[in-house]
Amino acid sequence: MAVDDFSRKDKEANLAGKEIFRFVDRMDFPDWLRKNALETEFVFHLGARTDTTETSVEIFDRLNLNYSRDVWNICTEFQIPLVYASSAATYGAGERGYEDNQDEIPFLKPLNPYAQSKQDFDVWVLTQKKVPFFWAGLKFFNVYGPNEYHKGRMASVVFHAFRQIRESGSMTLFESHREGILHGQQMRDFIHISDVTEVCLWLMKNRKKSGIFNLGTGKARSFLDLASAVFRAMNLEENIRFVPTPMEIRDSYQYFTEARMEKLRAAGYTHSFTSLEDGISDYVQQYLIPGKNQ
Repeated sequence: MAVDDFSRKDKEANLAGKEIFRFVDRMDFPDWLRKNALETEFVFHLGARTDTTETSVEIFDRLNLNYSRDVWNICTEFQIPLVYASSAATYGAGERGYEDNQDEIPFLKPLNPYAQSKQDFDVWVLTQKKVPFFWAGLKFFNVYGPNEYHKGRMASVVFHAFRQIRESGSMTLFESHREGILHGQQMRDFIHISDVTEVCLWLMKNRKKSGIFNLGTGKARSFLDLASAVFRAMNLEENIRFVPTPMEIRDSYQYFTEARMEKLRAAGYTHSFTSLEDGISDYVQQYLIPGKNQ
């Protein structure tokens, strides 16, 4: 079953060729779930308002916080296992590191309203005495891969890099405005969507340890590494230039993220993660160049 805002025509390609027996509008889903709880085996609640430039706290409270509470409460009432999407954006500037220690979560300091909404839900979850039979919150780091064409400016850097290189022959990266960090050496933990899917399915089958988990590769890579990998995947020479980071995001810009993955490993997950080079090569050559993800 698929739950979404199906009024968006640009999302239709995501559903093509999929075996989906029912479509439920996202605003109707809580009522549907309550009515069909006894026939529901598992809920993946991954949808959210993800625009990091959105400033309306009311929108985030409605779509990311209160909506998620409704889903959680129904899953608790009927003891339906639940996996929901948190975000690595909750770590803010990383003052307290990137370890998914639940005792530390209430002290994190997100840098924008989107991240704060994810933080607020995580903190609320950790105060609940009644919980679903099994639950996991996943702090997604920088996810990239097929079927993100509809996301606009919130699509991955890989997606934007490909389009920019294809159209102009060059790639633009932000300058560094922090002493000791060179231009392009800002770092992120980039994770391929296939690895995210693998972890979600593993959690569905291994409902042993509930909690909030990081979901990255455990290895930060620079934006220069990413840009170079895209050029190689396109069989083009590198042509990278730098521009100042816009003032409106300069103070909230993350210079480093890297998932500590020991907790998920301790829960029993043993699969390796796709390297940045392999993931970009697959994405670019199998989806973007053939036009399957335009």
